Amino acid sequence: MKLMNAPETPATKFLQQHGAEYSSHLYAYEEHGGTKVSSRELNVDEHSVVKTLVMENESAKPLIVLMHGDCKVSTKELARQAGYKKIEPCKPEVANRHTGFLVGGTSPFGTKKKMPVFVEKSILELPRIYINGGRRGYLVGIAPPELLRLLEPQIVEVALKG
Repeated sequence: MKLMNAPETPATKFLQQHGAEYSSHLYAYEEHGGTKVSSRELNVDEHSVVKTLVMENESAKPLIVLMHGDCKVSTKELARQAGYKKIEPCKPEVANRHTGFLVGGTSPFGTKKKMPVFVEKSILELPRIYINGGRRGYLVGIAPPELLRLLEPQIVEVALKG
């Protein structure tokens, strides 16, 4: 389903090409506001707003981690569960290069490079999640089974309470 005023991004094109059921949610983006701002603006629980984090392993190979807005990622635990020596966040300009999205508007859908995707297990237990639609101030609402179908992510348990 596409809203008339919804932006067209590589992410929404990807969702449409794959016949995904999603809703569009625009909000007033605030620099460094993160999921606190989007959850407040959209009046949804921050736990159901999902961050798209671009990280890299010890060989500088990029990967995507999907995490609850109100949690942090244990990179040590993620490395262990993913079978890497270490994982750390990418620098913003490196993340932009890998995904084709600006940090703050990074979506796991329609990235420039195909990267392995890891999703926090408890995200899949939510009835609906809100995840970046490919630009700042724009989230898409999607059911977790759809996320599984579209991204075929590896399921991990690496959340730390924010």
